[in-house]
Amino acid sequence: MKQSSFYAMLFRMKYINRWGLMRNTRWENLSEHSLETAMLAHILAVIGNRRLGKNYPLDEIVLHAIYHDCSEILTGDLPTPVKYDNPTLRGSYKSVEDAACRRLARMLPDDLREDIAPYLSGEGLSEECRRLVKGADRLSALIKCIEEEKAGNREFVSAKAATEKALREMALAEAEIFLQEFLPAFSLTLDELEEK
Repeated sequence: MKQSSFYAMLFRMKYINRWGLMRNTRWENLSEHSLETAMLAHILAVIGNRRLGKNYPLDEIVLHAIYHDCSEILTGDLPTPVKYDNPTLRGSYKSVEDAACRRLARMLPDDLREDIAPYLSGEGLSEECRRLVKGADRLSALIKCIEEEKAGNREFVSAKAATEKALREMALAEAEIFLQEFLPAFSLTLDELEEK
């Protein structure tokens, strides 16, 4: 049986730091971010299904969220201001990301590839579900900004405002509910959290 390096490569996500242009009080790696995005995507989908009459496929959304940034194992984390500053660069970077996803997929054994590769590239996810994962991704970024501010780091003030604005502009009802019900607790201390 041929050996596969796919998971050894995937487990390198912990070596990719995010927010490279910013001074961080605590670095966040890609592995942490992916887990948080998956948890946030899950609760957004649950909110949508329970409270808003949606029929989101929870497993699909969570799996897409887990793998949503895995191309960055090969590309690194390109800072948002750079990535989205220029439409030509954005298109070029998307091509690089797609190539990285294909490269990762080729590391999978042939008989397992079709079950995992779509999550690497976001293939097959409806636009509504894609927006939910993107909303979870932005929520994760917003929470990082709040944590840095809470630690006394003013470096993230502008990023927090821009991220919250982008999230609200998505007009995602599930995210609005999360912002009202869950986000305030991220500003609390451990003792305050235990009192709730």
